[in-house]
Amino acid sequence: MNISLGCDHGAFALKEHLKSYLTKQGHNVVDCGTHSTDSCDYPIFARAAAQKVASGACERGIVLCTTGIGVSMVANKVKGIRCALCRDLLSATLTRQHNNANMLALAGGFTGPFEAERLVNAFLTTEFEGGRHERRVNLVMETETL
Repeated sequence: MNISLGCDHGAFALKEHLKSYLTKQGHNVVDCGTHSTDSCDYPIFARAAAQKVASGACERGIVLCTTGIGVSMVANKVKGIRCALCRDLLSATLTRQHNNANMLALAGGFTGPFEAERLVNAFLTTEFEGGRHERRVNLVMETETL
């Protein structure tokens, strides 16, 4: 699977860990930055990662900052993106099953590498259930046209 990654300086170490983890799992990682721990502006990198998903260049995306809040807000501003900030395994699973999320936001300041691997694995391997959830996802996406 092609997966975009984007982060700020606060989550750089976790992004690098996940990049290695995903590559070892056989995924193609598109690293949208940042590429160091130097202070930077998270919207630049979250937007770049989201645009890769919205364009179809990547099937899924993962964005990270210290809290995960800012990057999730930015990603969700990109048309076609459904990004969920997840801090536990159940929410990472349910956001795929019920919301068909195509991006995951993680909090680098609160989520350790092992837990991040578990969340990412659930996000990448859980299928969308469709059915009644599809109607709701369609209603969510209609909001982009208002």
